[in-house]
Amino acid sequence: MDKDILLELEKRLGPLHARQRLGIERDHEAQVFGQGLIFFNLENAWLAPSIIEGALKLSGLYWRARRNAQRVTVRQQELKFSTLPKSFDGYTILHISDMHVEMSEAAMAHLIKIVHGMSYDLCVLTGDYRAKTYGPFNAALQGVEQVRAYLRPPIFGVLGNHDTVQMVPALEAMGIRMLINECEALASGGERIHLAGIDDAHFYRVDNIEKATSQIPSDEFSILLSHTPEIYRQAAHANFNLMLCGHTHGGQLCLPGSIPIKLEAVLPRRMGAGVWEYGGMIGYTSRGAGSSVVPVRLNCPPEITLHCLRRG
Repeated sequence: MDKDILLELEKRLGPLHARQRLGIERDHEAQVFGQGLIFFNLENAWLAPSIIEGALKLSGLYWRARRNAQRVTVRQQELKFSTLPKSFDGYTILHISDMHVEMSEAAMAHLIKIVHGMSYDLCVLTGDYRAKTYGPFNAALQGVEQVRAYLRPPIFGVLGNHDTVQMVPALEAMGIRMLINECEALASGGERIHLAGIDDAHFYRVDNIEKATSQIPSDEFSILLSHTPEIYRQAAHANFNLMLCGHTHGGQLCLPGSIPIKLEAVLPRRMGAGVWEYGGMIGYTSRGAGSSVVPVRLNCPPEITLHCLRRG
C-alpha cells in the first residue's frame, strides 16, 4: 500500500472510511465464493475466460462476438419528470459505464471516436474502470486518462466492484469528481438539482445512501449514481427521482431478443438493461461500454447513453 495514497485517501474520505474500504479490499477482492450480493463471483473465477472462449469457439460465434464488443453504440433517452426545475428542461447527461479499459483497446478507441465533439451538459461515469477486480491498476488509470482527454467537464464518477479506492486520487487529478457517498448541487438559471453518488454496493458493500442524501432537501430534484442497480429499493425510498447505474452489462452474452443468459446481479430482469421504474423513481441501467472477463458480446451491444431530462 502506497503511503502517499493512504494519506490522500484519509484526508479525502476520512480515516475510518479509507481504512475500512482498504481493509475489505485486502480481505475479499479476489474471492470467488461468499462475498457481496451474489454467492458466486464469476469475474474472479480464473477458469472463466477459457471456458467462455472455448464455448464460443465451438459454436462458431467467437470472432463475431469479439467484433460486437468493439462496436460501442450511442443510445438517446428522453426522460420526463413533473418535478424537474424549468431551467433544467433539456439538460443532457452523457452516461458511460463499465469501460474495463484494459480489456479491449479497440472498444476504447471507438469510444473515444464517438465522444469526441459530442454535446452534453454533464458527464457521469458509473464505475468499473479496471478490467480485473484486483491487482495492479496503473494500466486502468492510463486507459481512463486517454478517454478523459475527450470528455468535457463537469465529470462525476463512482467506484464499481472492479475498482480499488486507491484509484480515487488519480481519477480526481484527471478532473473526475468522485462521489463516495457524497452529493453535489448543480445550478442552472438560479435553480438547482442534486447529484449523489455511492461507493460500491455490490461486492464491497460500502454504500451509504443516508450519508449521500444528508444534504438534499426532500422537495428538490435529485439523481443517484450507483454502480449497481441492486439498491433500487433503497434509492426509491430515499426519494431519488432518477438513478443511473451499470454493472450488469445487460447480460453481455444474450439470446436473440437481448435475453440475458445470466445477470451478475440480484434484481428483476426488467432492470437488467435500459429504462425501468420503481416506486415513482425512474432508473436506467447501462449495458456498459466495455466487456468483463472476455472481450465478447452477443445480442447485447456495448453502449454509452445521452439522457435528455424533460419537464412534463
